[in-house]
Amino acid sequence: MRLTVDPGLCQGHNRCTAVAPDLFDIDDEGYATAIGDVPAGSGELAQLAVDNCPEQAITLHRDA
Repeated sequence: MRLTVDPGLCQGHNRCTAVAPDLFDIDDEGYATAIGDVPAGSGELAQLAVDNCPEQAITLHRDA
């Protein structure tokens, strides 16, 4: 699984970092960026971050 954040949609609410701080970084302007690959066992936490984004800027890409 892999997380991405659409920078055009992210408004800097940072709810993602509140629920899954190990999966996201915050840039110098306060916007979230995803670490990319989701570590094993963190899938539910990644989905929680997706579900909590008010702008729907986060996508969880599941491996086929």
